[in-house]
Amino acid sequence: MTKENQKPTHQDVMPSMAKFLSDLWFEGDFREQPHYLSEIFKRILETDLGDDKELRSKMMECIKTSEMLAETLEPFSDKQIQKACSKILAA
Repeated sequence: MTKENQKPTHQDVMPSMAKFLSDLWFEGDFREQPHYLSEIFKRILETDLGDDKELRSKMMECIKTSEMLAETLEPFSDKQIQKACSKILAA
């Protein structure tokens, strides 16, 4: 997080995002994350814990975010993503 009254710049945000994507790339198949989350959440929803509406809402938000990331990166190969991240981090 930035300090109060300090505005982040493009130069601050983009390298951070590139590092995030680069780290994510090494964590396994991020393209399958929405499916993994759905499977986990389906099993939770079958329990008493799944009756919590606030928890259900949070789970749906996680799935949506994960799907958006996978859809955004879907057209690119792992090599292209890694190369783009390296380029931004080196700048």
